Amino acid sequence: MGKTQQRRGKEGLTPIIEIAASIGLQEGDLEYYGRYKAKVRIEAIHRFKRRAGSSLILVSAMTPTPAGEGKTTVSIGLAQALARLGKSTIVALREPSLGPVFGIKGGATGGGLSRVLPVDDINLHFTNDFPAVESAHNLLSAIVDNSIFHDNPLNIDPRKITWRRVVDVNDRSLRDIVIGLGGSTNGVPRETGFDIVPSSEIMAILCLSRSYAELKDKIRKILVGLTYDDKPVVAGDLKVEGAVTALLKYALMPNLVQTTEGLPAIIHGGPFANIAQGTNSILGTDLALRLADYVVTEAGFGFDLGAEKFFDIVAPYGDLNPRIVVLVATVRALKFHAGVAREHLGESDPQAAILGMANLRKHYENIDKFHVPCIIALNRFPSDTDEELQAVINAAEYEGMNIAPADIFRLGGKGGLELADKAVKIIDGAAGSYRTLYRWDQPVEDKIFTVASEIYGAVSIDYQPQAKRNLDLIKKFGYEKLPICIAKTQQSLSDNPNLLGLPQDFIVTVREIKIASGAGFLIPITGEILRMPGLARVPAAYNIDIDDKGNISGIA
Repeated sequence: MGKTQQRRGKEGLTPIIEIAASIGLQEGDLEYYGRYKAKVRIEAIHRFKRRAGSSLILVSAMTPTPAGEGKTTVSIGLAQALARLGKSTIVALREPSLGPVFGIKGGATGGGLSRVLPVDDINLHFTNDFPAVESAHNLLSAIVDNSIFHDNPLNIDPRKITWRRVVDVNDRSLRDIVIGLGGSTNGVPRETGFDIVPSSEIMAILCLSRSYAELKDKIRKILVGLTYDDKPVVAGDLKVEGAVTALLKYALMPNLVQTTEGLPAIIHGGPFANIAQGTNSILGTDLALRLADYVVTEAGFGFDLGAEKFFDIVAPYGDLNPRIVVLVATVRALKFHAGVAREHLGESDPQAAILGMANLRKHYENIDKFHVPCIIALNRFPSDTDEELQAVINAAEYEGMNIAPADIFRLGGKGGLELADKAVKIIDGAAGSYRTLYRWDQPVEDKIFTVASEIYGAVSIDYQPQAKRNLDLIKKFGYEKLPICIAKTQQSLSDNPNLLGLPQDFIVTVREIKIASGAGFLIPITGEILRMPGLARVPAAYNIDIDDKGNISGIA
């Protein structure tokens, strides 16, 4: 790490060719996007074998709050700390979506001395993976409508088209629209709408594919709608899987960048965890496991969302075996779940922090259901007092929880040494491997209830009329054995965002169940969750600017 830092240029970054060389990649293995970004060719990935005994570390969190928990920052800082301990390490993360960047959350490249670089590039288009997914998805949308316009040879019922369009901005006005207006030359009028790119099945497929052949085969299986006599129509019926895959040629290649301490970082794919699987690509994680002894990856939102889906969907598809879960918590989040108002979170209140541990405790207990050890990373914020931090650590240790403080934002890898050291010792002392929460061959209703009851704490499921019709179609078309990817609010363990802490005796409402046959999972949509977010009254876009020299500011 030291030698790499000495070669850093005036931008403060090491040329990507040197970052690549540090992990065994050659110049011909890369597709360059300037001096500091590159894609790794698919054929180069398969030149390496997975390292024997490599350890995959999954970073997750307690239920998120508006105060922010810093999960990405912890992932990066932990990886840097492992490198400081002399461990061969790579961090593998998701790409940011423009929706949150310009919305309320802001950028997603970590913070302080634990960031991935170059920040602005990664947050704004990066290597054009998101535009490629958007184009591929919308090409399929256009082909569906074009087939109907030209005599409808597949007998598609326009009222039963399930394939919508996507755009990578938060735009509530596009949730429900009518297309085909303006006369017969403009197509057949019908209701449809836009979702955000991270919710696209194409994005999910991209992150679950390891070759162009697999990518094309999954795209071929995408269900786009039904015929007038209720028979499924898939992308392969439209003969368009080759063209859609061609648009994703470069998007399938993982991206290589670096952290603030010159550590290699693979950033690839970006499905949201509340409406999709919420993890980076299998290909990116697999590449990291071939090039390093320790790989730190992250699952979106709380453990009940991205991490559950990682264990039950991503890991089986990718043949991945997480060795430990790092569960991120903050004093601020604990106090928020205890009922402390957001404007008072900066005030010292050790007792409120302890009271809020009910939410943290539930996530910690859930991890044990997958037979994987856990350590809590207590991520320090500037307003946290020593008394609050120590109170939480004492309470957690008294209950038998593994926990370590992390001052990673302020100190980088140095601030995560205790966390890294404890994590390594737990990994070295743990035996066996994880297991999924349910069997894929169980009835769909059983799989949904298992997740809702075991992970969320629900007492029952309320299936709305559309969801019941979807269940009938799932059985009719033979999709019952697919795993489930529940779309649910990230703000609560329940499907009601207003229920903080540890909700009790609640019912989960399933409105409908989407069939993502290409990606290979079913999406039960719960509560009021939306696949197209809206902008806040004061979006982050108001703070982003660029000067005459091309310097961008305002991306947090």
